[in-house]
Amino acid sequence: MSWLIKYRPKRISDIVGQHSAVEKLLDFLKNYKRYSKKAALLYGPPGTGKTSSVYALANELNLELIELNASDFRNKDVIHQIIGNAIGQRSLFFKQKIILIDEVDGVAGREDRGGLSEIAKIIKTTTVPIILTANDPFDSKFSSLRKLCLMIEFERLSYRSVLSFLKKVCAIENFSYEEEALKKIAINSHGDMRAALNDLFLIAAHNGKITEENLSVLPNRDIEETMMQALVKILKVKDFNVSRRAFDNVNVAPDEYILWVEENMLKEYEELDDIDRALDYLSKADIFMSRIKRWQYWRFLVYYLDFITAGVSLAKKEQYKKFVSYSRPTRMLTYWIYNNKYKLLNSALSKLADALMTSSQRIRRTMLPFIPYMIKANPEFSKYLKNDVGLTDEELIALTKN
Repeated sequence: MSWLIKYRPKRISDIVGQHSAVEKLLDFLKNYKRYSKKAALLYGPPGTGKTSSVYALANELNLELIELNASDFRNKDVIHQIIGNAIGQRSLFFKQKIILIDEVDGVAGREDRGGLSEIAKIIKTTTVPIILTANDPFDSKFSSLRKLCLMIEFERLSYRSVLSFLKKVCAIENFSYEEEALKKIAINSHGDMRAALNDLFLIAAHNGKITEENLSVLPNRDIEETMMQALVKILKVKDFNVSRRAFDNVNVAPDEYILWVEENMLKEYEELDDIDRALDYLSKADIFMSRIKRWQYWRFLVYYLDFITAGVSLAKKEQYKKFVSYSRPTRMLTYWIYNNKYKLLNSALSKLADALMTSSQRIRRTMLPFIPYMIKANPEFSKYLKNDVGLTDEELIALTKN
């Protein structure tokens, strides 16, 4: 089980470092009918407990929680249908119902077609509490929504709060740790409890030792997570929820993910059955990526990501305990060399075509095979190509080595 699920707060007392915010939310839910505003907007940095607090309060107050992730729907008709039905249907368990719209920032993307205005419309007529979460709701596009909501801020957690919780987890999991190592994990999380818990889990999964020496596998959270860290989540871990989100914070083009996973999976996995299953998932992912590129079916991206993350992760029967040094895919280097070479060649052909008032394709067909011999036979020809045609030294080399 993912530690994010295992250690999600079950009660109000489990929530770390957000006493003021939780008190406000608790009062809102208990005295909902007295409030003029029928929705609460929880805002603050990621990993500060916004969603977890809603779950804990719903559990403690015995409320039926219906969660909707805003990134899953951006069309106003879909929003009206889903939320409207959720509000209108009677609870199966005869409990008071609350609606959670998580990550409302996701509705406000460039594909939003009336999503925020539809949510605002529903809030005005709702008969049950609606809770929204957002990282930064102060963009102008949220102005109407803010006026309708009770604003509750979740502050960035102090490293001491994070450290205290990590010590508690280590005690439950029976992990020994170095104090300084745990402190660095807490500081490195920048107040994001989810990130800190993920880091602790990954170090434990890597070799079971929480030491300063083993902190090298962790990313610097001042920048995006590294590709190496994502690979650890896929190849070292055997957990659907952790692996599935491996590439969430990696600043690499999605079509390159598969090259990284393929290259390093073959270093990590030893059992032929594990390799066979992993390659099968990668082949399926490759099919979906080709359809995305050919027809621009970006809705297929979720299947591509599931295959190369959770699919490859769960393809292994057991976690491998050995140490593996992951590396950049050699195929990417080959592509780079190929593309760089032909980029220079195409640039040279284009300059020649302009000078001779013809097309690049005609130069390629009729002259290109003979240019290396012409340069070798007549040194003045090289001077002509550089001085009159304007070729650089690199472009001249590309012409001679085509």
